Amino acid sequence: MDDAELLRYSRHIMLPQLDIAGQERLLAARVLLVGLGGLGSPIALYLAAAGIGHLDLADGDVVDASNLQRQVLHGESDLGRKKSHSAAERLRALNARLTLTIRDTTLAGDALDAAVREADVIVDATDGLEVRYALNASCLRHRRPLVSAAAIRFEAQLSTFDPRRDDSPCYRCLWPDANELAAACAENGVAAPLVGVVGSLQALEVVRIVTNVGEPLVGRVMVYDGLANRFDEFRLRRRAQCPDCGDQGS
Repeated sequence: MDDAELLRYSRHIMLPQLDIAGQERLLAARVLLVGLGGLGSPIALYLAAAGIGHLDLADGDVVDASNLQRQVLHGESDLGRKKSHSAAERLRALNARLTLTIRDTTLAGDALDAAVREADVIVDATDGLEVRYALNASCLRHRRPLVSAAAIRFEAQLSTFDPRRDDSPCYRCLWPDANELAAACAENGVAAPLVGVVGSLQALEVVRIVTNVGEPLVGRVMVYDGLANRFDEFRLRRRAQCPDCGDQGS
């Protein structure tokens, strides 16, 4: 790190758990962020500010007026633009030293596998179940940690799935068949600050994983009730019958 970076990240370096070594790990890390909407907005902003060296941004959607209620990466002047392009512009203004890869189409197939393989950590900030399942399967193939969250109405959940650990469940262990969930998400709204709360927690989870500080949410699901302002947690174990990581998926 040069003098400018030492000053910029001084509040991280002052933390004994991080110090210079932790900040250098952040600067050397590559994170694949899939989804640049409600959750992806705070994730991208905080990872760029925290000093993640390379952000791989993937989103094929364009900015719509209904997004502006919660997707704080984008503004009124971005209406009709690809979210990946408007996000990149905002992030470069925040941190000019950030390296960005921009993917303005939906990741699938070989392109998804290549992006997952190149990254150190994958962050699921999508709202599509097919993409979530594909991300999960690819992370299992390439042994990459997956930080995943979902938010609806005033409720949210967050967990990390890390196939580098033999005891880690995967996303399909949590949601083996989510057809009912898909219908619910399409029919309900979401409180604007809720995605900020949960997306920020996803960004902090990435920092923990990259720097090997603290205890990531592997085998645990954090649940947040925005109406009661209460966090709860439950254990999640690997399912032998899981079609992706269980005996059937082996």
